Amino acid sequence: MKMFNRKTNSTEGEKLGGMDRKSFLKMLAALPLAGMAKAAAAASPEIKPDGKKGYINTRTGKVPKWGMAIDLDLCSGCGACVVACKVENNVPTTGDSHRKAGTDISWMTMLPINGEAGAEDQMRPTPCMHCDNPPCVKVCPVNATFQTEEGIVAQVWDRCIGCRYCQVACPYSRRYFNWTEPEFPETYQQALNPDVATRPEGVVEKCTFCVHRIKNLKEQAKIDGREITDKDVRLLPACAQSCPTEAIIFGDLNDPESLVSRMAASPRAQRLLEELGTRPKVFFLGKEKPLLNEGKEG
Repeated sequence: MKMFNRKTNSTEGEKLGGMDRKSFLKMLAALPLAGMAKAAAAASPEIKPDGKKGYINTRTGKVPKWGMAIDLDLCSGCGACVVACKVENNVPTTGDSHRKAGTDISWMTMLPINGEAGAEDQMRPTPCMHCDNPPCVKVCPVNATFQTEEGIVAQVWDRCIGCRYCQVACPYSRRYFNWTEPEFPETYQQALNPDVATRPEGVVEKCTFCVHRIKNLKEQAKIDGREITDKDVRLLPACAQSCPTEAIIFGDLNDPESLVSRMAASPRAQRLLEELGTRPKVFFLGKEKPLLNEGKEG
């Protein structure tokens, strides 16, 4: 007869390799998970983590530097990017009173560009510039805003003390303060994006380049055992995905072969307030001028 041993929580005679049955089963259960993780890491060399928990692009040997290019020649000013950004990132609708007071929240904004004499005015989609030399990061007393290894100017909402130094320091006015507790109608609550936390009253919020989508893409690529390609990220942020003319392109500025890098190198490309030395990673491609004598001889 087998006797139950209370000290080992097992039945005598059921030990295998010096382990009781319970420990042995735990070891067996862990083996497939360890094997899957090892296989995924070996199969996806393009997204291997570096020493700082970033991701190395093995083609360039560098950590990606995420940036955006917006072709104003393709932009129709429809505002789809503004709506998509609000929905994707749970940006609260603050109402007409906040709009009139200048305290409404909109991570992506359509701002007017005054055209030349005789030309039509144009609207310009304007997100956070995600500067390489961000003034907002320098003035935050609690490191609630910081720059990631991949160049994204991120915000830790739970750490923010609401001093608004970053809001004052931003030369592009791309930061917003929550003056009231955000409210979402009951019908809206079911549509909130679970990947993005809602922000409480008294903190500053801003565009994040949809960093949660970047994270999800990396995780899925590891599971699939494949590399992340330029096509995977071109329309990754919600604003780029929703643009009907694909005027907004996202990608790795450290990769000279990426579409966003080629657009940034265009003679039509320019950055806002470059003279301030903030080195923004959002490039605007100016509207091309038609040739005066196009289609005419002589």
